Amino acid sequence: MKLLKIALLLCIVASCSTNKTDVDTIVTNANVYTVDATFAKAEAFAIKDGKFVATGTTKEITNKYLSTNIIDANGKTIVPGFIDAHCHFYGLGLNQLNVDLRGTTSFDDVMKKTIDFYNNKPTNFIIGRGWDQNDWEDKKYPNKLLLDKLYPSTPVALTRVDGHAMLCNQAALDLAGITVDSKIDGGEILKENGKLTGVLIDNPMELVEAVFPEQTVQQQIDALLSAQKICTDLGLTTVSDAGLDKQVIQLIDSLQKAGKLDMRVYAMISNKKENLDYYLTKGKVKTDRLNVQSVKVYADGALGSRGAALKQEYTDQHDHFGALVIGTDAYKDLAERIAKAGYQMNTHAIGDSANRFVLQTYEKTLKNEANRRWRVEHAQVITDHDFDYFKNENIIPSIQPTHATSDMYWAADRLGSKRIKGAYAYKTLLEKSGRVALGTDFPVEKVSPFLTFYASVSRQDLKQFPKGGFNIENGLSREETLRGMTIWAAYANFEEQEKGSIETGKFADFIILDKDIMTVDQNEIPNITVKETYINGVAQ
Repeated sequence: MKLLKIALLLCIVASCSTNKTDVDTIVTNANVYTVDATFAKAEAFAIKDGKFVATGTTKEITNKYLSTNIIDANGKTIVPGFIDAHCHFYGLGLNQLNVDLRGTTSFDDVMKKTIDFYNNKPTNFIIGRGWDQNDWEDKKYPNKLLLDKLYPSTPVALTRVDGHAMLCNQAALDLAGITVDSKIDGGEILKENGKLTGVLIDNPMELVEAVFPEQTVQQQIDALLSAQKICTDLGLTTVSDAGLDKQVIQLIDSLQKAGKLDMRVYAMISNKKENLDYYLTKGKVKTDRLNVQSVKVYADGALGSRGAALKQEYTDQHDHFGALVIGTDAYKDLAERIAKAGYQMNTHAIGDSANRFVLQTYEKTLKNEANRRWRVEHAQVITDHDFDYFKNENIIPSIQPTHATSDMYWAADRLGSKRIKGAYAYKTLLEKSGRVALGTDFPVEKVSPFLTFYASVSRQDLKQFPKGGFNIENGLSREETLRGMTIWAAYANFEEQEKGSIETGKFADFIILDKDIMTVDQNEIPNITVKETYINGVAQ
């Protein structure tokens, strides 16, 4: 009788275990922010074939699912993988091959870094990026005289941090065919006393970029893999690269298919004839890791280089309004072409004049359309009643919170006390549009999503300045910020059904954090570290 009871018990146990569903991975004992519609929390989840199959308590999940790979999170916080809604992923990788001038505090500092780079890594064309004269004691644009003296025959091109101004030596200008008599629409070639200073703003830069040495395919691969390592270490699982050419997009696709590049990429094609002719004819390109259905367009320049197009003159430079970098008719024609192809239009717009023009064009072009999700990249300075354009469901603001805390030291000098109230107005944009897509614009800013999160909620820099936050009324809550870095960013990419939250059927992209980003002291947010990043349920 005793043996019969034991046999029956074993049968019951076996029956219970066989009723469980086999999965690839189970995560238990976690503090999970699912970022679903109700912002619900969970304790555990199961993964099968790279997707979430269920969420719930540890007991619920372990009672229903069986796996040989069980991850005990030991109470750690888990959130969906971060999505950077606007960055330059490939550019970040290329920057690893060039002079990194971010954080320089003077022109002497720029020169020291350039000289050290060249001495350690001689090249036939010195390329760098990252200087910002607003961070120097002498805030005037630099001059090429010292570069000409040090490098009389080696071309040098050092791009400003925002990518909208460039300092070149004479050798680079000569190679590009730029003289004191050159005239290029949509930008400036700065001169002093009738001589070139070497500083180019916006469109003239393209002449120099056209003579840059071409990267080898191996250099391009190395750049992409370097960028991936930097990004996954910081919890990014999808990047929206704001401007790529066909050849690079195809290289990304091939690396992803070969299993060498796990990062998911939302690729905005650069506004070039060869890209438009190929993709707008071909149609959308979509795989599990690559999404091509948008065009990146520039309407104007940047505020820091005074290239942003303003309705009224710059407060710190009278009779200067900035400028559009594209003709108004050309822009409207392009919008019509993109709309007919079913693609998304994502336009860089900084100044209030540029934003109004872009918003009016979007509204007119999409008048009888639905679910087009055209994006205004940056939407940085909005005045008058132009915020109301964002009530249109076809228009999404794509914004970068760290721009506010980087620019706050000088932005009011450019705009004045009245216009600054409508600049970096993220809460107002959210209230009008119902959602905002958040990114960094790296390598213009640092890659870290935690700096994005911190700037969004605190409106302060890492020195906790200014006290109370810069125009704090336009800060976002932590929930709004996390949504903007996950599900709303996915929505802006037409991908909210497959990523952006920890829900059944979505890709198992998630990150484990060392602190609870939703409750930790605000000033600790920048110091949060990623314990592990998972894409498709696989640790990176």
